[in-house]
Amino acid sequence: MKRIWYLFLIVAVVFVSCKPEADVKPEEDFAMPDVSLSDEEIANGILTPEILWKFGRVSDPQLSPDGNSLIYNITYYSVDENKGYTHVFSIPMEGGEPKQLTIGNYSCFNPRWINNGEKIAFLSSETDTVQIWTMKADGSEKTQISNLDISVNSFKVAPDGTKILIISDVKLDQTPTEIYTDLPKANVIIADDLMYRHWNNWHDYAYSHIFVADFDGESVATPIDIMQGERWDAPMSPYFDDSEICWSPDSKKIAYTCKKMTGKQYALSTDSDIFIYDLESAKTNNITQGMLGYDKYPTFSPDSKMIAWSSMETPGYEADKTRLFIMDFETGSKTYLTEDFDYGVSNIIWPAEEGNTDNIYFISDINATQQIFGINVKTREVIQFTEGAHDIYAMQYNQDKFIAQKMSISMATELFEVEKSGEQRQISFTNKHIYENIEMGRVIEKWVPTTDGKQMLVWLILPPKFDATKEYPAILYCQGGPQSAVSQFFSYRWNFQIMAANGYVVIAPNRRGLPGFGTEWNAQISGDYGGQNMKDYMSAVNAFKGEPYIDEDRIGAVGASYGGFSVFWLAGHNEDNTFKAFISHCGMFNLESQYAATEEMFFVNHDLGGAYWEKENKIAQKSYENSPHNFVDKWNAPILIITGGYDFRIPYTESLQAFNAAQLNGVESKLLVFPEETHFVLKPQNSILWQREFKAWLDKYLK
Repeated sequence: MKRIWYLFLIVAVVFVSCKPEADVKPEEDFAMPDVSLSDEEIANGILTPEILWKFGRVSDPQLSPDGNSLIYNITYYSVDENKGYTHVFSIPMEGGEPKQLTIGNYSCFNPRWINNGEKIAFLSSETDTVQIWTMKADGSEKTQISNLDISVNSFKVAPDGTKILIISDVKLDQTPTEIYTDLPKANVIIADDLMYRHWNNWHDYAYSHIFVADFDGESVATPIDIMQGERWDAPMSPYFDDSEICWSPDSKKIAYTCKKMTGKQYALSTDSDIFIYDLESAKTNNITQGMLGYDKYPTFSPDSKMIAWSSMETPGYEADKTRLFIMDFETGSKTYLTEDFDYGVSNIIWPAEEGNTDNIYFISDINATQQIFGINVKTREVIQFTEGAHDIYAMQYNQDKFIAQKMSISMATELFEVEKSGEQRQISFTNKHIYENIEMGRVIEKWVPTTDGKQMLVWLILPPKFDATKEYPAILYCQGGPQSAVSQFFSYRWNFQIMAANGYVVIAPNRRGLPGFGTEWNAQISGDYGGQNMKDYMSAVNAFKGEPYIDEDRIGAVGASYGGFSVFWLAGHNEDNTFKAFISHCGMFNLESQYAATEEMFFVNHDLGGAYWEKENKIAQKSYENSPHNFVDKWNAPILIITGGYDFRIPYTESLQAFNAAQLNGVESKLLVFPEETHFVLKPQNSILWQREFKAWLDKYLK
């Protein structure tokens, strides 16, 4: 992800000689955060917010060239310091104890094998800017090999090892104080077009660019900005996911994703494209010209003669089906491979297999889980390799097996080896010390009928030490997105197991508008925010509130983003007093003000149907008629409202409006504003406070 810094104007990009290990800060002066459980936590035996911040967060595994070991990141957080540290670990593929390769009061990440596995290149924030370092496979001889004027966000070494692509931010626009040099203390945002802010940040006058440099494993040299002077980002904002960029296996080409638009055009469009940069000619070619939805995540065939990518068809629809396309470079012909597969694709892999280059592998949401699939390029036959209540959300391929990052509602991410037979073997056990000492709530899969005669999958999460002879309060969980699956995710924010550990039965429905149940189910919600999906919520609640272990007089509803909208909407349609308490985090309250205050206009144009001033637009007018603010006079239950000061997706003023309206209407209400948080509460101490307030509010009215 792009690191945000306010940078000075870059006149030149310079690499200098290596920095020897002798200059490194002494590692013995730093200790990683203590993640052991206290005697009290062990005795209590359930998940708490404090324990959640002791989890090691696993990411970015990379298999060694000989297939014998993995390097990967683990992030540990210090609540006292209110910050996290990411470092590189290694573990044998056959299993065993991990070895920590980097340590210090800074972070190291993006580890990559180089020199045929003899060394590891990685990024470190030890210096004032993030730079590329190398070390031996055992963690020794750490050496800084780059010294860019700006931080390195990510890098990828070419398959032949002679080149490296580097992703860095390049400042191209003038700041106000550079325009008005006599006013150095002025602090102002000046805009004459849209996209002056995006998701969590004001525009910082810089753009994420791709550089290509010579590389020999010891140094980098002669960097070239392949996007010189271009005022757009690759990878794309706001996620800056380097999976949007790849090398060809022959090291002659780079494929990257970019939406080469600015301002109003950018805000109204999802038309990103796949660009091919040829190193020999230094020319760039757009291979998806005329494909008007999101085109992303390119990957080359093993012989570099073809390329695959994910593509959305509908302009402006950010949650459209992600189709798998391939293109032959020689003929230019494009093929839609997954036309007969009613689900999306992600994490596309096109590996070199002995005697076969026709298989592409990918991950897909299906029935509220994420599984590994394969498709044959010639026959288009799709095969599902894995099943079960889990999310495999990222993977690599190794000699007929997969190295997968896997999670579930009851397990944070760990690394697994997965056979094509579906057999799985766990490699890492990062949080074993936690699972051995706390009890997770039981997760039950239920299918319930909806009001229009369909079946809906609902996860039911029971409290630890559940006793079926007792009555428990319940929470309806309303998902955000709106098109984000209620799958087997383990969240460090909206964690089902913490809700259950607080003594609640959690009802988590996969209502209309979620992926994994076919394109029709996913698309239904657009233009119908107050319609069928709200009925789906109630179908889920009604299916369980009669159970003897649920007290139907103690049910609450909680949710964030679109889930926050759902809570506001349900609060205004609570005539039968089903819900006795509500919690809305960063929810849309007044759809008219939300339309004009958000930044990605394509989203509200598609999902709401258009602008509120389009009086003849029946879909749009239906959306605005169903805006929660129109029903605030009917609110009849206490509500906690939470927001972040840097949320530009659903600006914090939506939550302020809702709280003010509740107060003026005499509804018992409480407001939490985190001035430095975004759409998400990410700082450890803020998160723990959030969890405590969340529990206290529900306990006050439901216990």
